[in-house]
Amino acid sequence: MKNISNGELFFKLFKINAITFGGGYTIIPVIKNEFVDKKELIDERDMLDLMAISQSVPGAMAINVSILLGYKIKGLSGAILCMIAASLPCLIIITIISYFYRAFRDNFYVSSALLGMSGIISAILLLTVIDLAKSAMAYQKRFAIIMMILSFILSSIVHVKTGIIIVLCGLSGIIISHIHRRS
Repeated sequence: MKNISNGELFFKLFKINAITFGGGYTIIPVIKNEFVDKKELIDERDMLDLMAISQSVPGAMAINVSILLGYKIKGLSGAILCMIAASLPCLIIITIISYFYRAFRDNFYVSSALLGMSGIISAILLLTVIDLAKSAMAYQKRFAIIMMILSFILSSIVHVKTGIIIVLCGLSGIIISHIHRRS
């Protein structure tokens, strides 16, 4: 195994995260090429392990892989360094986009395009909710229907925060599953 300086590690991951678009699955081959094939800082098996762990934890896969890579190479300081290197390009790009959005939001064409996109996003979210409802009802029909109705009432009418509703639904599912196992 070879060694790499903190500066080189930071700039390599910053560059990779800045120019690779498409999410975690598109960044994996680039990271593998740089750190496994070229630099030989980790081996193929370690890279597969990093990918598997990155997929199983919450968050953006590209950032998760970068953090785990940094930890594998440089320990905790490497993980922090790589987290910053992986996150900065996203923050910079979003800042630039928000700056230009302010400049163009009153433009007829831009506002029309955003209005059209909001309709598409709403339709996609509706279809996702319908698919989730179908799969939930296939598992426990009565329980799923009751939970959907209660969640809707708690959210829309009583104005309970979404996080609390999610926790309550999760606890209810655990309790119901526990009761069904005993019977």
